[in-house]
Amino acid sequence: MSNIATRFAPSPTGALHIGGVRTALFCWLYSKNKKGTFHLRIEDTDKERSKDEHKDQIIKSLKWIGIEHDGELYIQSKKINDHINVANDLLKNSHAYKCYCSNEEIEDQKKRAKQKKLPYTYNRTCRELSESDAPKNIKPVVRFKSKIEGSSILKDLVQGDVEIDNITIEDFIILRNDGTPTYNLSATVDDHQMSMTHIIRGDDHKINTFKQMQIYLSMKWELPSFAHIPLIHTLEGKKLSKRDNASTLDDYSRIGIMPDALRNYLLRLGWSYKDKEIFTLEESIQYFNLEGIGKSPSKLDMSRILSMNEHYIKNMDEGDLFDQFIEYCKLFKGEIKADKNDKIKNSLTFLKNKAKTLEDIFNNGRYILVDEVSFNHDDIGLIDEKAKKIISEFLNSVSKIEKLSKENLEPIINHLIESNETNFKGVGQPLRVVLTGSKIGPGIYDIIGSLGKDEILKRLKNIIV
Repeated sequence: MSNIATRFAPSPTGALHIGGVRTALFCWLYSKNKKGTFHLRIEDTDKERSKDEHKDQIIKSLKWIGIEHDGELYIQSKKINDHINVANDLLKNSHAYKCYCSNEEIEDQKKRAKQKKLPYTYNRTCRELSESDAPKNIKPVVRFKSKIEGSSILKDLVQGDVEIDNITIEDFIILRNDGTPTYNLSATVDDHQMSMTHIIRGDDHKINTFKQMQIYLSMKWELPSFAHIPLIHTLEGKKLSKRDNASTLDDYSRIGIMPDALRNYLLRLGWSYKDKEIFTLEESIQYFNLEGIGKSPSKLDMSRILSMNEHYIKNMDEGDLFDQFIEYCKLFKGEIKADKNDKIKNSLTFLKNKAKTLEDIFNNGRYILVDEVSFNHDDIGLIDEKAKKIISEFLNSVSKIEKLSKENLEPIINHLIESNETNFKGVGQPLRVVLTGSKIGPGIYDIIGSLGKDEILKRLKNIIV
């Protein structure tokens, strides 16, 4: 077989769905594993719903997660004439026919099928209609002349052999009565012209594959290999849709899920290699195969995504983590002031503790980023007269030392605990509230070390004065 070539073919009618991202990932990994090429085709023939902004978002989303296509972007709407030419060839070769049935007749057929509790298939009224008997005042659709006898076998690289009785495949429309091609015709012609060797997609396309195989065979084109991936479900076992929360990549990047972590999660969603859980990009390409894809639907689990993201936060190089954090803030929280950068960078070691997302790191380090601390009513209520006395004594002691280190601060804290007949919380909590605006947050020594002496003194004085 020629060089392996795969494609991902989204419609730009909305934001890229997480299920589509996984399909694109599997296509991309398979082609890269086989030293082949991966192509992106934008199926934009739905003119009313297709938008350039959605196309741009699809490309941006794939790039964000690490998937870049080879060659030029393939735009389906630019190939319409090629699709129509193939439909005309199928008409000439008697593999298609013109259908003059009205909408009313089709609706009547559907109604009868429903009454008999049978799935609707067109009854092939016009299949053998001669040109001389055709109505002159009706614009026909063009239907593919599907096989009636025997069965067809799809040698699916994931599902195994799938057999279907040919009579169950209807004579599907390939050209509408306005002359525009339908999905199954356009996708088949595009895949052939793009020299696709492997079509990897969701298993909701299986019936389309049987239709498309018949077009391939009728045109005497070489059949590609097909692989159908089980769909992604919600935890409740329902098919995941665009209406579900956290169904697009933007939903994940907005809360601070990192691309490597999400890619790793999606890789393992329905695919496995031995008992390995964490894969670098290079390992993903090295080990990916179609044999490792399971045959059952996978359930999207947000807690697992957060757990994977937490693993990456804890284990990745802190310089890389800082770069991703800064980029995240730029996109979703506003650009960080230059004078705060070093403080955040030097504090990442503790800011990332208990953080599952970049947003958690932002929230943990918010006190560093602000120029003025804001307090909520409950927390500032903790600063009573005794607390103010402790803060005042701490301020006096800290102003006399040059270097703020745990070694220098511990004796001061211990003295305050003893002289005020309290405990560590009795000293640490008021200081945390004054310095960060909240009673919840990092350890008090980490907070003091991250802010620096000048900022500490300024914030303490604001409360005492």
